Amino acid sequence: MSEKTVTVTYNQYNQLEEKEFPVGTTLKQISKSFRQYYDYDILVAKADNDILELSETITKKCNIEFYDRSSTLGYSVYTASAMFMMLVAVKHLYGEGVEVMIDHSIDAGVFCRIPGMEITDEVVSSIESEMHKIYLDDYLFKKLNVARTDAIQYFKKKNRMDKVNVLKYISNTFVNLYRLDDMYDYFYTKLAFSTRQINEFKLTKIDTRGFVLSFPTTVNPECTLDYVHHEKVFEEFQRYNEICMRLGVNNAADLNRIVSSAEIDDLIRLSENSYNTQLVRIADIIASKKEMKLILLAGPSSSGKTTTAKKLVTCLRSRGIHIIQLSTDDYFVNKVDTPRNEKGEYDFESLYTVDLTLFNKHLTQLLEGKRVEIPTYNFVTGKREYHGHYEQLGPNDMIIVEGIHALNDTLTMSINRRNKYKIYISPLTQMNIDNHSHVHTSDVRKLRRIVRDSKTRGYSASQTLHMWKSVEMGERKNIYPFQDEVDSVINSSLIYEVGLLKTYVEPLLFCVDENDKEYPEALRLINFLRNFLPIPSDDVPEDSVLREFIGGSCFKN
Repeated sequence: MSEKTVTVTYNQYNQLEEKEFPVGTTLKQISKSFRQYYDYDILVAKADNDILELSETITKKCNIEFYDRSSTLGYSVYTASAMFMMLVAVKHLYGEGVEVMIDHSIDAGVFCRIPGMEITDEVVSSIESEMHKIYLDDYLFKKLNVARTDAIQYFKKKNRMDKVNVLKYISNTFVNLYRLDDMYDYFYTKLAFSTRQINEFKLTKIDTRGFVLSFPTTVNPECTLDYVHHEKVFEEFQRYNEICMRLGVNNAADLNRIVSSAEIDDLIRLSENSYNTQLVRIADIIASKKEMKLILLAGPSSSGKTTTAKKLVTCLRSRGIHIIQLSTDDYFVNKVDTPRNEKGEYDFESLYTVDLTLFNKHLTQLLEGKRVEIPTYNFVTGKREYHGHYEQLGPNDMIIVEGIHALNDTLTMSINRRNKYKIYISPLTQMNIDNHSHVHTSDVRKLRRIVRDSKTRGYSASQTLHMWKSVEMGERKNIYPFQDEVDSVINSSLIYEVGLLKTYVEPLLFCVDENDKEYPEALRLINFLRNFLPIPSDDVPEDSVLREFIGGSCFKN
């Protein structure tokens, strides 16, 4: 009797192939037949509508796609697997009773602490060496589907209450745990097949408090770049962490507990107050510096720049300072003169989409007290227009410019640095799922943008996700290189926001079709959101930065 086979159809990267495999063949074995289409190890698969680990088997005809670490889905698998290897390395070195806290994203990695342990160069070197040993020993990442109640009992015995509490709020009857060597853990994303696939990582000591575990990125998947420390951003993360600890909200379980006990209105007020306090502090600093004439505000996509600029203007006006707001959009060159990228397409994120000569001329004239007619850019015709909008600065007045290039001195080359106050803004998320599963800052911005694009531009979640990689590339080129030159950092993250965004974004993510190329990323975000209870918007104030995304803001564009 002949062996039963199934047909696998591979249709990816402009390649269409059909191959026969014996029933029960693992995706790991099948992936070897398509390895030539990938630059890096294949980490995870999509079989019809399911995202599957490579240890899974195929029992019926299906369409199949694979992902390596250069893809968004593959990156999430790679980083989660590397973090699990780090946790096991710490256990090997220091025993099961030593806990690791994976606090937050930073540069191209995550900041980690070991409470009660002073982090030395020797500690970091030992952990990295042990991780390399685990890599060479080629341990398998093994998935176990267990009853949620059994998982809770297991983690109780291990005194892992962060896991116990987060599992309490998951409605699934069964959950996936993962085992590496003799350690079990809970992750909401998939993991790699084995440790031999996780060959690129670096550990860098920050100070005695902790270290950074760095990985390759989707923008630079070839290797792990050396960690670059951004002190102001790092200290803002630490400040926010202290606020979270004072409020008793360190992870998803703490937030869910507050939601389920109907105390979320208090947390919303406290979160908003913390955000507003930053603006008051910065307004006081700016008001005290008489030489300051130009405020420059920039940050990555969906950081809340527009609302923050308007609230900062209000703070300064309350101190008797009149503010003129200039938009670089109104100084765009005519569309036909827009720079083009290497593909011959318009590069709308280039600094030179702005008429730098005219912009600097107007800045200089305004600071000299002259009356200037400000243009308005007509995005329909692709040309600047003038409609009698004049501005003139008084002796104590200031200009605020908000935009992607605001921190680049070339944009404001006619103005002396001592007359500029630079602000970097980003939602520096400190809210984690548990001690080992942090929330990516970029994921929060992604959720914000999906909601806003749907409301204001009519974009689907798929369209927003499709654009995200190019958005990130623009940020790495135009924003991140300038973040260390700023005078202040504003953290626009609000402790409660993931639960709030879930209410709006989850239905949009469920609308992404299973055959859509963005489906794997939509499903990953859906699985991430399952760890949070939904939060209604009733108590969110009209001036909240989150209103910029969910609607109902008191600030008019």
